[in-house]
Amino acid sequence: MHITNLISQYFGKFAKKEFPKVIQKFINACYVKFMGLNMSEFKHSRYYKSLNDLFTRELIIKREIDETVDSIISPTDSLITECGELKEDIALQIKGMQYSVEELLTYYCTNNYEKIKNGSFMNFYLSPKDYHRYHAPCDFKLLKLIHVPGKLYPVNLKYLNKELELFVQNERVILECENNGKLFYMVFVGALNVGQMVFEFENRVETNKDTKEIKVYTYDNIEISKGDCLGYFKMGSTVVMLWERDSVQIENLLDQNVRFGQKIGNINI
Repeated sequence: MHITNLISQYFGKFAKKEFPKVIQKFINACYVKFMGLNMSEFKHSRYYKSLNDLFTRELIIKREIDETVDSIISPTDSLITECGELKEDIALQIKGMQYSVEELLTYYCTNNYEKIKNGSFMNFYLSPKDYHRYHAPCDFKLLKLIHVPGKLYPVNLKYLNKELELFVQNERVILECENNGKLFYMVFVGALNVGQMVFEFENRVETNKDTKEIKVYTYDNIEISKGDCLGYFKMGSTVVMLWERDSVQIENLLDQNVRFGQKIGNINI
């Protein structure tokens, strides 16, 4: 097991532990203050029973989303670290650091490589202070989920600038999706101290475990609506979105902070 996975497992045990109320209240308050969490849309920090409970907090004030039929919304609250057009199958994890989409998606997506070539991509980085749940960016049919074990390097800007093909090395969960006959992928990348990536529609996925086996789940009848909660990270991480060539027009949001529900592009109908 890589040292980053081991560290993440130990941190995960601490984060899910429910301490006595007085101690937990103090831990939560310190985390909120130190990380600068904006709790205006959530319960007060004292009501969360563990750090994991706080990390994975639900909105108690409903977030407004762009309901336009052809709009794509941000799936997360995050920083856009890269976005644009793929060069053949090459994407950027950050300026000057590239990787192969074919390697990211693994051979289980071989039949779709040609569709994705010269398509569009966008990287969403969730910091430890962000809302950690991820949502559907549009209406779609879920075709496949692929769980790829791997390392758990940090995915902050420092590591994106120094670690080659970080997204390809790290553990990840890949969703293969279809909207109006067009393909897109959502890739959820594990990171240091991410105890788990949870998917509400698939309880068989167990991340940050001592395994090297890639697992694939296929679906026939899962339809998901724009804005639906797909799951959550237990700590911050990254979501990579990849769209089929000529299927979307994404906005240039490089280095901008976005919020779940905010429009980030349009589907070419």
